[in-house]
Amino acid sequence: MKKKIISSLLAVSMITASIVGCGSASQAPEAEAPAQEETPAATEAPAAEQTTEQTTETAEATSDEPVTLKWALWDVSSTVYYQPLIDAFTAEHPNVTVEMVDLGSTDYSTVLGTQLSGAGSDFDVVTVKDVPGYVSLVNKGVLEPLGDLISKDGVDLSLYNGVTDQVTIDGNLYELPFRSDIWVLYYNKDIFDKAGVAYPTNDMTWEEYDKLARSVTDTTPGAEVYGSHYHTWRSTIQLDGILDGKNTIVDGNYDFTKPYYEMVLAQQKDGVCMDYATLKTQGLHYSAAFAQGNVATMNMGSWFIATLIQKIKDGEYTDCTNWGIVKYPHAEGVEPGSTLSTITALAIPTSAPNKDMAWEFVKFVSGEKGAEVMASTGNIPAMTNEKIVDLIASMDGFPTDEASKEALVTSHTYLEMPANDKSSEIETVLNEQHDLIMNEEVSVDDAIAAMNEGVSAIIGK
Repeated sequence: MKKKIISSLLAVSMITASIVGCGSASQAPEAEAPAQEETPAATEAPAAEQTTEQTTETAEATSDEPVTLKWALWDVSSTVYYQPLIDAFTAEHPNVTVEMVDLGSTDYSTVLGTQLSGAGSDFDVVTVKDVPGYVSLVNKGVLEPLGDLISKDGVDLSLYNGVTDQVTIDGNLYELPFRSDIWVLYYNKDIFDKAGVAYPTNDMTWEEYDKLARSVTDTTPGAEVYGSHYHTWRSTIQLDGILDGKNTIVDGNYDFTKPYYEMVLAQQKDGVCMDYATLKTQGLHYSAAFAQGNVATMNMGSWFIATLIQKIKDGEYTDCTNWGIVKYPHAEGVEPGSTLSTITALAIPTSAPNKDMAWEFVKFVSGEKGAEVMASTGNIPAMTNEKIVDLIASMDGFPTDEASKEALVTSHTYLEMPANDKSSEIETVLNEQHDLIMNEEVSVDDAIAAMNEGVSAIIGK
């Protein structure tokens, strides 16, 4: 494969439909480890003592003494990859027992933050659910910086294709991603076959995509075929504009969203996509829309792949069984394969009683071995390689065409919301204006002006 097999992209396939969401064009250099403080000459330990200390540290990390790691997470009963990851790790570390502590999914980030801020927390490893939750934990000072460990063990951050750069705070990483979902374009092959139109490709500009969607649209009352579909999330439109690497969603200027809003509003007016107001009123889920069999293309995260495969196997979806995926469309001059992503990561609390072994666990789960375990369970890891892409593409129910397999390979991924301590406030402004635009209550220009003003005020606080 010519392009980098992005770690994030692996998230692409079978992740459960749990994560829903809300860069720079070139990958930023790896975060440098903080400079070590110099030890005054007068207090330096003799060489023999230093050797003894180093030997002791090594012994602690490799000791065969029983160790129990407490791992904070959510949805143990419905998440298929937790136990296989533990089994694979403990097979290499038979003296280690990993105890899962389910904090529930609804208020996970809040509960975790409260527990880690208290005096009695004894978690060794914690799962970080989203970027806002991550930023909050870092600001509270309850997560260990991983920069020195990453440098010491030679962890190759380039395997995460730019994602770790976007969660680097003050020059350091406090988490490593182990699962990632990317956005792709789903399509119904039967609709294209019936219309005699060639399938979408892995190298389409937004203009080509718009033309393709229009070419298979049928506005006949009672027999409508929609060339495209956009769920009501702002991410389905606003974030299309960050894929050239020139803007982010937290910069405070949203002029770049204008052409994408204008494209979708024009499609809505011409019956190429369903009406936003109707979707909101009916509460139509994107999966139900695609399952109807009259949606030709739909931009959505890779978490939908697992759902789609299972629903087809169960006989629940009968009108979209002949489907495929391709890479996200791209702006003129941008390399195909740039896409959006969400991540789930692991971190080590500052209060962790077994930090050395906790790091071994984080490194294992977030690395190549953990990635292969994730892929073997039908889920997608945050880092990947050609073997992992092959594992996902060969799973029963995944499209057999080469284009769908190639869609799992990305050139760069941009987080839906990069690390920013004002992300929640920013998102409130963007969601409000998105809703007004799509309901056609305000003009695109007026809404963008309101975004610029509102977010700039938040950033300037």
